[in-house]
Amino acid sequence: MENILINNTQSLRDSKFNTTQSSTDKYIETASNVKLYVKDYGQGKPVILIHGWPLSNEMWEYQIDFLVQNNYRVIAYDRRGFGKSSQPWDGYDYDTLTDDLKEIIDQLELEDATLIGFSMGGGEVVRYFSRHGGKGVTKAALISSVIPFLPKTDDNPEGRPKEKTEATANAIKEDRIGFMDNFGKIFFGITIINKPLSTPLLEYYRMLCSFASPRATLKCAESFSTTDFRDELSSINVPTLIIHGDDDKIVPIDLTSKKAAESIRDNTYIIYEGAPHGLFYTERNKLNTDLLNFLNS
Repeated sequence: MENILINNTQSLRDSKFNTTQSSTDKYIETASNVKLYVKDYGQGKPVILIHGWPLSNEMWEYQIDFLVQNNYRVIAYDRRGFGKSSQPWDGYDYDTLTDDLKEIIDQLELEDATLIGFSMGGGEVVRYFSRHGGKGVTKAALISSVIPFLPKTDDNPEGRPKEKTEATANAIKEDRIGFMDNFGKIFFGITIINKPLSTPLLEYYRMLCSFASPRATLKCAESFSTTDFRDELSSINVPTLIIHGDDDKIVPIDLTSKKAAESIRDNTYIIYEGAPHGLFYTERNKLNTDLLNFLNS
């Protein structure tokens, strides 16, 4: 009887970490003293969701449920410094962040996967192809993505002025939560006459942002505001879905996805008319349908 109990306990313990189970969450160590919180739900072809700044994997709530119900295995994780993951002092450059992603893919032994990056997460998608050859990935999606290059320079005259980026950093240092409160309204396109989400839900998203470490918040903002991906777009050699709202006040479409669509060889480019940056919620039904059609194609 004792042996039976021990064997049953061992089986339960093993099943908890079996990545083919219908629902499991875990921590994956991607570097020394860095553990990332990972959700791994469902069965089928894997879909990896990379969250935006300064949120966490929780932003994908409406996509995770939908994709699992449609027979996909969904992996959603918290970037280092955000959500429930470790908050090291350094490592917020795109090379390191993408190496974290590679560790997740390698340790879960994922193949035939689709990478989906929202906003800042689009950078990890692109860098994964240029740095790691896109190993194990056969499709990619860029949602409201920051790529290819945000800052204003001589060869990118319509970009974001350095002064604006510095003002954002200073506002975060002065009152990070106050900054997030105003940022969230712009993020979701809230105006006096347009309220696409409830006040409690807006406060919930602000709370998710507050869980990020102050250091990670600043350093990641620096990374996505300065990294140049223009020469890396040619490394994306899989079918790619690009979705962006044309009323995005956080990451303007003409500066980002429009240019990405001109440089990525095999892409489907969809513009959401009137949609803000946070379309994963405001346009969630349309986004889910477009993602599913792409995954099934």
